[in-house]
Parts: sequence; structure tokens; C-alpha cells
Amino acid sequence: MCLGVPMKIITKDGDTVLAEVDGVQKEASIMLLAEEVNIGDYIIVHAGFAISRLDEEYAQETLRLMKEIFSPEDMQ
Repeated sequence: MCLGVPMKIITKDGDTVLAEVDGVQKEASIMLLAEEVNIGDYIIVHAGFAISRLDEEYAQETLRLMKEIFSPEDMQ
């Protein structure tokens, strides 16, 4: 199963960001986004691409629900 996961941008270099969730860091391309994103913004990352920007409250709620639904083994 593939999921798009909310992640917080911690660095940005051109069209590439480094995003983090629960201590896990991933590089992602932001070239598909129509809107500007900055360090501290939350994005949905899927297959190495940022596919949308989220406000922090929505991102945190989504992460909370994902932790309730999925076991740690499902999230790997």
C-alpha cells in the first residue's frame, strides 16, 4: 500500500526539499506544486514528490489519525 505522508520541510534547495516526520527524513521534489512552499511548511510526500501543501493543524491531525489506524509495521 502506498500512502502520501504529511511531512515538515526542514531545508530547501531549489526544487528539492528535505522533509521530516517522526525523525525520518526524506528528499522530495517540489516541482509538481503550483504554490510556493518554505521551510516549516507541511507537504504531502508521495513517491519522492510533494503533491500538496497542508496547513499545520490539518497535517498534525492527519498524522495523529494515521498513528491510530496503522501499526508501526504498516508505516515502514
